[in-house]
Amino acid sequence: MLHPSVGICSLALSFPRIRCTKDYYREHFPDLLLSVEEKNLAKMFSVTDSTPSNDYELEMMPYLKDPFRGTVERRMLAPEESSLTLEYQAATEALDAAKLSPQDVDLLLVASFLPEQIGFGNAAFLARQLGLSCGAWNLDATCASTPIALQTACALVQSGGYRNVLVAISCTYSRLFDQNDTLSWFFSDGAGAFLVSSLKPNQGILGTKTVNTSVLCDQFCFKITENEQGDQQLRMQVPKGTNKVIGETATQLLRACCEGAIAAAGVTLEQIDFFIFNTPTAWFASFCIRVLGIKPERTINVYPLYANIGPALTLANLYHAAQLGKIRENNLVLIYGFGAASSASANVIRWGDVALGSIPVNETDSAIKSFLDRVTATI
Repeated sequence: MLHPSVGICSLALSFPRIRCTKDYYREHFPDLLLSVEEKNLAKMFSVTDSTPSNDYELEMMPYLKDPFRGTVERRMLAPEESSLTLEYQAATEALDAAKLSPQDVDLLLVASFLPEQIGFGNAAFLARQLGLSCGAWNLDATCASTPIALQTACALVQSGGYRNVLVAISCTYSRLFDQNDTLSWFFSDGAGAFLVSSLKPNQGILGTKTVNTSVLCDQFCFKITENEQGDQQLRMQVPKGTNKVIGETATQLLRACCEGAIAAAGVTLEQIDFFIFNTPTAWFASFCIRVLGIKPERTINVYPLYANIGPALTLANLYHAAQLGKIRENNLVLIYGFGAASSASANVIRWGDVALGSIPVNETDSAIKSFLDRVTATI
């Protein structure tokens, strides 16, 4: 059965003002650096007896010499910023790029990790800011939210019930960690948005495959604590051994989703022009390259630019691949993302004439190209 050609028609990113480099931590936490290998980040990203036991750990090994585990810089919310301000900026840019107004939007899907209000997602709050009168739904698939939101939005437009679905994805990890916790060094903040609508014939989404990640249900949890002022705050807890569980399951999840989406699209691995992965660690792109047996130039890794921005990483990789001309109209693109205690998902799409929002604040096209070229050369 043939489905209407539906997919991404515009895409935008948004990042907070504060950028923390390695020098920031060297200046503000010198004592912490002296004992860094005894702290949480090093404990999470390590291997038993210094011997890698799987492809994930094998690609991680070169980064164990770096106390930052490959993090170059991270983004952090300023006092006046929030997940909502990032979502609003990205959503507005995506609409502007598509030359549409809020009145043209038939549905808003929002995936916020985590939302501003305990018990309420950001969707209705973002709809209010944008001046939307349509439905506003919250979607939660943790770090797999981007491919799953894309699959959902495309299905809704293909059904004929909607014409234009606006999707906003955000991650604000900095709210969940204290700065003196070394785990905060690789968690970051950012957002992206895209508009799903009708495309030219044979473009858009072609095949999908999603599996659950119940095997990772016990690896991340949240705890409510109090700060020195007595205010409640939410803190993420990462138990020792999480990295081992991820390493033991990452290959199976990657293969199941990517091979399933390729089969559903009726294409082969060799026919895919470019691969987009959510890159939550500095070595995840290299891991995917190894497992799938693809050439490094067929993917991109923006982790050094942004660190781990959760579900927004997939959009950041997609945006910069298009911005740098690595993805062009009618290219076949595979998008993969996985999240703990949720799902792993892959989409195969034929890229359309996608309008891009402006380059994120404090970035320049030449600087990003130079930076990513250097990084790609080391994958």
